[in-house]
Amino acid sequence: MRLSRYFLPLLRDTPKEAEIVSHRLMLRAGMIRQESAGIYAWLPLGLRVLNKISNVIREEQNRSGAIEILMPTIQSADLWRESGRYDAYGKEMLRIKDRHDREMLYGPTNEEMVTEIVRAYVKSYKDLPLNLYHIQWKFRDEVRPRFGVMRGREFLMKDAYSFDLDKDAARHAYNRMFAAYLRTFARLGLKAIPMKADTGPIGGDLSHEFIVLASTGESEVFCHSDYLNFETPAADTDFDSVAGLQGIFDKWTSLYAATEEMHDKAAFEAVPEDKRVSARGIEVGHIFYFGTKYSEPMGATVAGPDGQPVLLHGGSYGIGPSRLVAALIEAGHDDAGIVWPEEIAPFDVAVINLKAGDAATDGASERIYKDLLAKGYDALLDDTDDRPGAKFATADLIGVPWQIIIGPKGLAEGKVEIKRRAGGERETVSLEAALDRFKGRAA
Repeated sequence: MRLSRYFLPLLRDTPKEAEIVSHRLMLRAGMIRQESAGIYAWLPLGLRVLNKISNVIREEQNRSGAIEILMPTIQSADLWRESGRYDAYGKEMLRIKDRHDREMLYGPTNEEMVTEIVRAYVKSYKDLPLNLYHIQWKFRDEVRPRFGVMRGREFLMKDAYSFDLDKDAARHAYNRMFAAYLRTFARLGLKAIPMKADTGPIGGDLSHEFIVLASTGESEVFCHSDYLNFETPAADTDFDSVAGLQGIFDKWTSLYAATEEMHDKAAFEAVPEDKRVSARGIEVGHIFYFGTKYSEPMGATVAGPDGQPVLLHGGSYGIGPSRLVAALIEAGHDDAGIVWPEEIAPFDVAVINLKAGDAATDGASERIYKDLLAKGYDALLDDTDDRPGAKFATADLIGVPWQIIIGPKGLAEGKVEIKRRAGGERETVSLEAALDRFKGRAA
């Protein structure tokens, strides 16, 4: 992408309405624009990050055996009346009517709709287990939206829904998602700790929130510090192994970890004092097992091995990609701007031409830029007329992990500079060495 042709509306001044780092930097970096309270337009740079995060989530959901679908944002109120949640959900639900005066709602979640889909098609225990997920926009009318996309009213959600024949099978489905979530957050460069959590309006008797420790977290959390050093499940994790996944679950729940609502002061004080962590936390994922909470009122059954109808046991599993964008910035930034993990950065490499219009620097910049594109990198060529200082500031602000800097003075000696955003290290190398440094996505 050539920066001279890209839509990147940067803000040089810090917006007054932004209370936390991620909100400030997302506005300054031209990632989002507020359209209403808690509702944002995602601009090109922000959308690139959002899509990359969604792709990581999708890959790990697929790895675990979940199957992607796409359900509508607008749902019938009748479905929610079947489950008994329509009147119980509260003012967070946006209730609307269509032109025929039928009661509808903008979905805050999809337990009812996916149960309706499954009951229509899944008739036998032989069709189980089943886990369906989608990545879809949701709306919850928060009483006080704040912190940018961290607590917005409209947000992108990956929600998965498992269906099983009995409680034991449903617990295995829960453990699948538990392990998949640990892998997902690790790939995004986050250390997420699973903590016992309140089930809230989703329901059920088993729930874990995945929490990233951050000073700007919305609530206080408590855990054993050893969690910070636990190893993530490997890429070759066998998601069909009941014992293997139970072992992962047991390990990651073996020490104390709880949200504020589930905190047990006496149990926490039993943790060695030097191992106690009391901090603020950001919720980046939430999983639930709720048994027959939805299948029973909605009549979702299958024929069991003996031919008799059996109520489906269910669970639901959420990750907010839009919230994750903010969480990643809270976890990775410095005074100059955003420091993205390489896997989800909007661009992999910024090629910075310090003297656009100069034949030599233009030629070298084009050569490197096209070479990077051919090797499969998302490259950004800064071919604008801005001063060098402004170009450096832009690349740092938007968090491109690597910068290749081409100026007339260095180029006269056949040299260019490579800068790593995360640590700020700089290295002067030959033009050929710079081309060789980035070997390609498949290397």
